[in-house]
Amino acid sequence: MSKILLLEDDANLNETVTEFLSEEGYEVVSVYDGYEAQEKLYESKYDLLLLDVNTPGINGFDLLKEAREGKVLAPAIFITSLDSVDDLEKGFESGCDDYIRKPFVLKELKIRVEMLLKRSFFHESKETIEISETIKYDIKNNELIIDEQTVSLGHKESMLLKLFMKTEGEVVAHERIYEHLWDYDEEPSDTALRTYIKNLRKMIGKEKIVSIKKQGYKFITEK
Repeated sequence: MSKILLLEDDANLNETVTEFLSEEGYEVVSVYDGYEAQEKLYESKYDLLLLDVNTPGINGFDLLKEAREGKVLAPAIFITSLDSVDDLEKGFESGCDDYIRKPFVLKELKIRVEMLLKRSFFHESKETIEISETIKYDIKNNELIIDEQTVSLGHKESMLLKLFMKTEGEVVAHERIYEHLWDYDEEPSDTALRTYIKNLRKMIGKEKIVSIKKQGYKFITEK
C-alpha cells in the first residue's frame, strides 16, 4: 500500500481527497498547514506528496524545496489555483514532478498519482516487473505473483522487496534497510530483518537475495 502525504488547508477538499484516495487503496496522511507537513516528513517516509501551494505556515514551494535539500525523493504533485508560467517554473524548480490545477476531477488526480508512483518506482510505465520466468511483481496493485497466483506479503516484506527491486545489482547496506523499513519512532531489529529476508527468499528463491558479509544484501533477478 502506497503512503501519501496530503497538505491541503481547505478542510472540505482535504476531506474529499483523503476519502477518495483511501477508497482507492492508498494510505493517506492529511495535514492542513506547512509546519504540520514538515513534522510529518520528518517522522515518516512517503511514496508520494500532494501539496497545496498557498498554505498556512510554510507554503508548498518552500516546503518541497526544503524537503528535497533534506534528500526526500518521493515524487510530488502541487495542487494549486496558480496558473502563471512564473509560478509553474517556481514549482518545478522547487522539485515537483507534476501539477494539478483547482478545480479538478478526482479521476484526473488518481491518474496522475498512479503514473507518478509507477514512474518514480521503476522509472518506466510497465505494469509488472519480472523477477524470474515464473515470478512477477504487480506495480499497480503492489502484489507478488508466483506461477500466476497472487502471494500475500507482509508490509515490511513488501517495503523490503520494493527497495531491492529499485536497487537491483547494488549492495544495499544494513543501515539503509533499517532507515527504509523503520520509522524514526520504531526500533530497528536485526532479528526481524533476518526474518523478512528469510520470508522473501522462501517466496522468490534464496539465490535472488545474496548476503554480502558485513555489508548488506544484493538483489539479483534473471534477465
